Amino acid sequence: MTRRCELTGKTVQYGCNVSHANNHSSRRFLPNLQNVSFLSESLGRVFKFRATASGIRTVEAKGGLDSFLLASKNENLSRKAQALKKVLKGMNKN
Repeated sequence: MTRRCELTGKTVQYGCNVSHANNHSSRRFLPNLQNVSFLSESLGRVFKFRATASGIRTVEAKGGLDSFLLASKNENLSRKAQALKKVLKGMNKN
């Protein structure tokens, strides 16, 4: 399983540890992934995602899972989130 947020697309970043003597060694910055359940108000169901802590805060700030997915770009979302977004778009057209 990749270390990637299913909602925002955040992934591992690379950088350097820098010692006091200014020696550089490679390191990885891992995203703060959490297993979280969000309620879709339109569908009345709970969906589980593996999202970063900042992604969870963003979903709450946007007003919930439904409004977040409809406002987000497809390239940032996982396939599961894209499928849910497609269902939500279909419901909003009716």
